[in-house]
Amino acid sequence: MTPPARPLRLCSRCLPPNPPRPAVFYPDGWCCPEHTPAARAGRPEPQPGPGLPAGAWTTPSPQNASAVADNRAVASGKRRANPAAYRAAQNATRPPRS
Repeated sequence: MTPPARPLRLCSRCLPPNPPRPAVFYPDGWCCPEHTPAARAGRPEPQPGPGLPAGAWTTPSPQNASAVADNRAVASGKRRANPAAYRAAQNATRPPRS
């Protein structure tokens, strides 16, 4: 099932007899391209920026680091856990045998 269509917002500055046109929200209200703050000031519209950095959504989560600290706290006995979780945490934090 497709979601319902968004209601079309119209420019609040278009006066009759001119028909209201689709608008974009600006800090001073809904404006069509002829009534944007830049157009009213006689300037060109600013160009869109570069956007988010390339790795913005691929950065590692700090949750992984907290899970390691949590395992260490359980393995050392500083945090309570059931015996199975305690043994699993000890095995996870124990250095590998050579």
